[in-house]
Amino acid sequence: MKFKAFLTENGVNLLEKRFLPAFDKMGKTCYLFLTKDHLFFLHNLLNGDGVQCIAQFRIDVLFDEYRISSQNEDRIAFSLDVSLLYRAVKSSVSICTEFSGGLASNRLQIKLVKKLPPNCTQPMPFLTFETKGYKSAVIQDVPISKPLSRSQVVELQTALDSAQDLPPTLVQVQDPSQLQNFVDRMKHVGDVLNVTISKHGDLQVQTSTTLIRLGSEFQRLSVIGDKSQAPAEDRNLSAQARSERAIARGDAQSVQVSVKHFSKSLQCHLTKPDSAFYGIAPQGACLTVIFQFMVPGTRQTDKSISLHCRLPVLDPGSN
Repeated sequence: MKFKAFLTENGVNLLEKRFLPAFDKMGKTCYLFLTKDHLFFLHNLLNGDGVQCIAQFRIDVLFDEYRISSQNEDRIAFSLDVSLLYRAVKSSVSICTEFSGGLASNRLQIKLVKKLPPNCTQPMPFLTFETKGYKSAVIQDVPISKPLSRSQVVELQTALDSAQDLPPTLVQVQDPSQLQNFVDRMKHVGDVLNVTISKHGDLQVQTSTTLIRLGSEFQRLSVIGDKSQAPAEDRNLSAQARSERAIARGDAQSVQVSVKHFSKSLQCHLTKPDSAFYGIAPQGACLTVIFQFMVPGTRQTDKSISLHCRLPVLDPGSN
């Protein structure tokens, strides 16, 4: 089992400034899953009681001289502490900048190794970063779990494949800061968030107690997938009445999720996406958030990077 590569300057910027800060907010540990073509960060994928978060990168976006081999069809997976990985990358970048004039003049190598830690009798696996400064070479070891067995890799791959299913209707939110501000206020009102998404392009979020009801509605959003026109007679109705009628017609779905989970999913905006799509899985199985990244300077989707979250529902939902 071998893995060795050099991080590109773009790869370092993606990890250090965008994706690792987001994953550090999502939770303490995650799986790193390496294949011949892609690298995945998988948070909470094998658990059903929290926010699942999946980031996928095409290998050439992050690495040069990428080498991987294993008996699991050249697939390697292990878990690690995200904060330790984030710290190692930041420190390595700092060393490159301070002693070598930046990453352009000095490449950062990453590889899997086994080492014998102090006071141990058995070698342990590490993800190692090696940086050569002007007068010194710095090696930083990030401890990792024992790499997954063949059957565990198959289980992880199966969970990953099932997590890629798209909701039938997705609505696009161009300005996520509005949702962030609203959810920040919701934290002081209730613990449960009602989310309704319609084929007309409406997204409603609401929380309530016996004394207070707080909600917000985003109308006429762009729709991908199943869509329909809102009846003219619904235009003058309240948001609550419109959503109830849309659900009754089968033009909308509604689920309840944890305010805490919804707020955690918004941490993914640290990755600087250009927009986000919200959708509800069939039978209200989960709330899915898909983040869109554009090729810089264009209006084309960057297909080399993908990121999405799946939020567990507190209620079976309604169709």
